Order: sequence, then C-alpha cells, then structure tokens
Amino acid sequence: MEFIRPFRHGSELSQQEKWKLERHPLEVAAAVRTTYARLGPDAIAKVPGEVERLKWVGLYPQRQGGDAFMLRVKVPGGRLSAAQARRIGEITDELARGPEPHPVWGDRYCDITTRQTVQVHWLRIGDIPEVWDRLEEVGLTTVQACGDSARNVSCCPVAGIDADEAFDASPVARAISDYFTGNRAYANLPRKFKISVTGCLDDCARAEINDVAFVPARRTDGLLGFNLLVGGGLSDGPRIASDIDVFVAPQDAPECARAIAQLYGELGNRENRGVNRFRYLVQELGPELVRDEIESRAAVELRPAGEALTRGYRGDHVGVHRQKVVDGDDRDLHYVGCSVTVGRMTGADLVALAGLAEQYGDSTLRLTADQNFVVPGIPGDRLESLLAEDVLSRYSPTPGPFSRGVVACTGNEFCRFAIVETKVRAAQWAREMDEQFALAADCDAGHAARDGSDWGDGVVRMHFSGCSASCAQPQIADVAFRGETAHVGESIVEAVDIGLGGGLGPEAGFARWVAGAVPVDDVPTALTAAMQRYLVERRAGETFRSTVRRLGAEVFAGDLGRRGLPAEPAGGRARPTAARPTAARPTVPRTDETTRRDTP
Repeated sequence: MEFIRPFRHGSELSQQEKWKLERHPLEVAAAVRTTYARLGPDAIAKVPGEVERLKWVGLYPQRQGGDAFMLRVKVPGGRLSAAQARRIGEITDELARGPEPHPVWGDRYCDITTRQTVQVHWLRIGDIPEVWDRLEEVGLTTVQACGDSARNVSCCPVAGIDADEAFDASPVARAISDYFTGNRAYANLPRKFKISVTGCLDDCARAEINDVAFVPARRTDGLLGFNLLVGGGLSDGPRIASDIDVFVAPQDAPECARAIAQLYGELGNRENRGVNRFRYLVQELGPELVRDEIESRAAVELRPAGEALTRGYRGDHVGVHRQKVVDGDDRDLHYVGCSVTVGRMTGADLVALAGLAEQYGDSTLRLTADQNFVVPGIPGDRLESLLAEDVLSRYSPTPGPFSRGVVACTGNEFCRFAIVETKVRAAQWAREMDEQFALAADCDAGHAARDGSDWGDGVVRMHFSGCSASCAQPQIADVAFRGETAHVGESIVEAVDIGLGGGLGPEAGFARWVAGAVPVDDVPTALTAAMQRYLVERRAGETFRSTVRRLGAEVFAGDLGRRGLPAEPAGGRARPTAARPTAARPTVPRTDETTRRDTP
C-alpha cells in the first residue's frame, strides 16, 4: 500500500503521519543495526520521528529513559515451540537486567501479554541486533509487534487439541500473520490493527474487542468457516464488534483481512490519532456500508453469514483438560493450563518450562490472552510427575479464583503513559482475596471455597490498566481497575476507577464504571465488601458477573467507596467520531503490486 494523504479536504496530517511519509517505518531496522546499536540512544533522539518508527520493529523506550528498551516478540496464535520458548528465556536471563533488582520481581523477567506475545524489558540498544539474530534462528520476529500495522494475530491457545472446538483455525491465523508481517504494502495503517481468529466455541480469542474477528460458523451447506465481525476495541471509546453478515471460508480469510486493511488504509483518519482506530470508521460508516466497502476491495465473493457457533465465554484454560483425538491418535493426552500471576515470569523459569514441554509434552507451549500458558500433549500416566515439578509450584494449574483471573498491564514501572503501578498491586490484591475467600488448592470450578460457596465458574476476573488505554482489557473483566489519582487531605495519591460486570461471548458487555478515584490503599477493603455482598446475594452456581448484571452494578457502588466518578455512559468514556466525507477516495495499489517484505 502506497503512502496516501487523507481524503478529507482542508485538514492536516498528524505529526506521526508526517514522519511515516518521510521514511517508511520498517526502514528503522537497518538503522538500528548499522547506527543506533553502535552509537547508542542519543543517536536515535537526533532523528525526528525515529522513536515512533522503532515500534515497527517491536521496540519501545522505557519510562526510565536512557539506554533501556522494551522489546515485544510476536507469537502468532500464542504458539511457541520449546526451542522458541527456550530462546526467549535465555535472552531474558542473559540480557534483561535492570540497574538493580525489583523488590518484588527480582531481575531478568519477561511478561506474557493479552495478545499472546512476550515482552522483555531492560534491553540495551546495542544488544538488539544480536537479539534479533537469535530470535530469527528459531523462527521468531519482532516486526510489527507494535506500530500502525497488523499486530500479533490472536487465536484460541488450544486450537487443534480442544475437545469441543468446531475446527482447528490455527493455520488460518498463521496464514494471516505471515501475509502481513514485513509486508510494506500494509505496514502504514492509520493506527494499530488487531485481528483474532478462532474455531473454538468459547470466544477464547476475544472476538468482540478486535478490529477484525473471524469466529466459527456453519454455512447452510454444512461448510465450516467463519462469520466476520469488525470494529471492536477498548480504550477511551470502547465498542463491541459488529456482525456484518459475511461468511468466510477458511481459505478466503487472509484475502478478507487484506481487503479490510486496505479499506482502513484508504478511509481511516490520519489527522487525529485520538479517534482513528478502525472502530471509529466502522461506527461512522455503519455495518452495511462497511460490508459494501470490503466487498468492493476483496478478490473473493462475500456470502451471507452462517450459523454462529460461539456458545459462551470461557476466558481461560487453567487446569488439566483432556485433548481431542487427532488423526486417529487415541492416546490419553491432556493439556495443562498454568496460571502466571499478572503474566510475569523469570527467563530461567521460561527455559525450565521449555524443558518440561520436551520432557512430558509435544515440545510446544501455548500462550493465552489472560497472560497464562498451556503445556499440551501430556500422556495421562505422566500427569502426576509433571504436576510435581518445582516450577509448577510457582505457576499453578490450581490457583485461587482471584489469582487465576488477575490480569495487569505494565503500569508505571515501565510505561510512560501509566498513571499508577499495576502488577505488584494486582498480584497482592488477588492473593489477599484468595486468602480471605478461598482455599487455593480447591478453588477450581466445582470445588468448595472456605465458606462452603463455589465461585460459579471457578474464577473472578480482575483486570488492572494503569491508564485509560486498556492494555489489560479492564472493560471485559468481572472487576475492572483503571488508573487514576485522588486527593487525600493535602496529598495526591494513586487511585483507580472501578467497574463491574464485564464479559464477552453471546452476552458480551462492558463493565459499568461505578466508583471513581478510589485510593489504592482502600481497594482491598472495597473488594472484600463487594465479594461479601456477592456471596450473600448470588444464586446457586451464579458467577460474580451474572450476579452484578442481575442486581445492577450500582448496587455495589457503596461497597466500593464511591467517589465523584465522571459522568459517562455504560462501558467507558465515549469520544465522538469525527465526521468524514465519502468522496474523493484515493486509489490504493492492490496486493500483487507491492510484495516487498522487511525483516530486522
């Protein structure tokens, strides 16, 4: 896709768009290798827009400044070979060292993200070429893990082995990822572009909050494929993706994704980055016109949607689960889902897990959207030995309901935009709630908690984002935290807005923000009161989310210590979409006209 100017008249490109026009962002990879690794971060600062371009090769400067960078590794569908997991762990253990150990996490750690990628912190720019080479040796890349392009393609983490899936969609996720990665034609979109693909029945890829989502469906002639959803997302303008009445055969999914990216590249807002995610364009045009615009660009026929097969929202894969029989292999195989509290683990532990995957399983690890991992292919007679391994005592397949469901973004430990610290607090709050309300060893679905109750589906999902950007996806959580500040006496302290009742699947809906600017020191008491109310008010087998929705989130507001929450609609702070004319649309080259691909 050639660089294009916005089709609106009399407007001005954003500064980021001007930088992208000056030099294609993917070209920053060569500069890192030849110049910045040798001269250091000061050389980056001398080039206008270069810090922004670094995102296209997975690099972000850390909050600390200087020679400290985060590197994000793409993991399509969350699927890692043992060799790939080991390599990331080795790089983390050898190179991800801060100036001093963190008081809680220590040193040499990495983070699993909500898009099934891995982030490594405290890297030096001089080490990046070596890191890229070592990742490439095992088939990994950081290209377009960030930046205004197609990000890591999400997929059900147990695709191909889930006993209840409609079909294995992982080859489609991989094909879409391969098409966009390094493809200069589609590496300059208005903003980030998130795609999910799944053939499972439980919305594991979180379709409703992606820009483009392929969800399982059955056509009237029995063909299994996907229905197409577009325009989902979170942040300050959350929106549930729209069903645009399209059935996509698996082999046609990459072309449909390409056509949608072309539409976004042509008509997306390149002036105001605050309102230019794809969902704003979908909201402006409406689902019917969006369908027409995709059809005019796609090289495949768009057929009417099939029977939707999604039945619920599972949310995680923690615990021991029987795998389906594949290609006549009727061995007694299982996958084991393990909880990584707030997604953080040491590089040494990741290396150890790679070894366990080879020793007990099928030599792969699967990363999940809830910042956990899965070890697949475990024979039934080896489960007991695997579960006794020391590393699983730190990443338990039988965690407490709160530790199991806690998710947190990087927070102000590293992120320049976060208002508050997230990971330490989220882990601490989850641990405190587990100690108060459940026996960690017996909290999985169907087991009793300390007071004789169960927790519905065995998990209470608490998601903590350090700002309104929603990297931890708080709006889809049972309990949502969004970083804020509060006045306490003469001081300004870290605080959170609190929302309740979010979730995905057929009954998708965003959390209702019901308490504003609650000081972080008051949160444990507020959580305790809310959970006590839930245990009193719930019906048999009812989840926390279901109870909140039945009673209304506002019923819990007093328990949470409500403070002056800004007026806003349910689901988040809405921003108005900018009006756009629909004339004078520029022509964008077709797929076959530009095929150059870039690697770092």
